[in-house]
Amino acid sequence: MEEIIKKYSLLDRLNVSRETCLDFEKFISMVIDKNKEINLISEKTAINEIIRERHVIDSAQAIDFVDLNSDTTSDLGTGGGMPGIVMAIMFKNLKKKIKVNLYEKSHHKSSFLREVSRELNLDTEVIQKDIFEISELKSGTIMARAFKPMSVVLELVQKKFCSYKNLILFMGKNGKQTLKENLKNWDFDYSEKKSLTSVDSFLLNIKNIKKKELN
Repeated sequence: MEEIIKKYSLLDRLNVSRETCLDFEKFISMVIDKNKEINLISEKTAINEIIRERHVIDSAQAIDFVDLNSDTTSDLGTGGGMPGIVMAIMFKNLKKKIKVNLYEKSHHKSSFLREVSRELNLDTEVIQKDIFEISELKSGTIMARAFKPMSVVLELVQKKFCSYKNLILFMGKNGKQTLKENLKNWDFDYSEKKSLTSVDSFLLNIKNIKKKELN
């Protein structure tokens, strides 16, 4: 057990419980098994250590920006469950009554997300639809990781969500330039958090999104 806890030492500051680490490990095993059938993650990264750091720990660090007073969090284009399933595991073990809406249009990936949710007893709803075709959505925190370009996500949130608290985006090595470009067309309040898993990456916490009136 101590060996498992050590593997999550990057999350020490977040006081992640033993139960959470065990659930993470079960989730990783399920991802590896399912990845033999369908493409959840790149085949060359489907190794315990890489999934643990690149996907699970990377997703878990977003908890710092999540509105824990809301009853709903949404993950846009969940794919294999990062960050949505990871957040649902954390909420369960923090005893937070927050449902995670997992938006995923793929039938096979949606089936996998439901299977994981049942197996780990998670409070999720898998919404197997194209999110671009839904409207009047409501959420506390919204998250997007490796989903669509920042400009597309901002447009989607502004148009499709009638209420939300904040948007968390995972930014890669070109993130600073991407942020600068988007600030030409959009007004929003934001704060940054340096990634625990990559020196080139950071997380953005965005609020009050408005499109600029361009002359």
